[in-house]
Amino acid sequence: MDLGISGKKALITGGGRGLGLNIAECLAAEGAKITLVARTQADLDRFRATHGEQHDGIRLDLMEEGAPGKLVDMLRERGLPDIIIHNVGGTLDITDPLCGVDAWRASYRFNLEIAVELNHLLIPHLIEQRWGRVVHISSIASLENQGPPTYCAMKAALTAYTRSVGRYVSPHNVAVSAVLPGAVLTAGGYWDKACSERPEHVERYLKERMAIQRFGTPDEIGKLTTFLCSEHAAFVAGTAFTVDGGQGRGFLYNYES
Repeated sequence: MDLGISGKKALITGGGRGLGLNIAECLAAEGAKITLVARTQADLDRFRATHGEQHDGIRLDLMEEGAPGKLVDMLRERGLPDIIIHNVGGTLDITDPLCGVDAWRASYRFNLEIAVELNHLLIPHLIEQRWGRVVHISSIASLENQGPPTYCAMKAALTAYTRSVGRYVSPHNVAVSAVLPGAVLTAGGYWDKACSERPEHVERYLKERMAIQRFGTPDEIGKLTTFLCSEHAAFVAGTAFTVDGGQGRGFLYNYES
């Protein structure tokens, strides 16, 4: 199947490793021209060395004040993207359910505000050219209690934001969506470390929590995300796609007024 995105410019935040890197590799395989944003220069250099000098890398910490605006200024010189993948996010190791407001603000910035700020600056370009794809990497934690309260709440906000904004921009052929992964095994990630340090915990988790009885792979997230960036996703309007191997146990209701 030809996804129709060869030559499209794709921006991927948090793209140095893990899911972001895999998504970049999947998009590059379809002929997209990739701009990776990451904090580690070595990760950016490695991607270009492996996949070609036609791709670009920007070393930037998007948590810093003003960083999203700085990124967009650099993109204007290089060419604004047609595809935007928001992969920045995580728990920031905040686990206290009664943590202070500063921790909540940090989680908000990391999981929601950066994406909102970049969309504010970049989606008008997609609307003007009447073609664009925006994918937010959210989490199954956005739907039910699957992690620390700060993380669950901010991913829930990101998913709700996706659903709402996607409706507004859909008449302009801009398809906004969210991917909600469950537990995925990534090199150096939480579950990779747990497999070595806490194998009994991992075995119990897979048996009790994962209906599929295994972790997901980055490729299983990356390929779906790549499809959502394609010409074939034109009918998507703020949809959130759960890809969790049956980890989640909630039901979704759609009440029509």
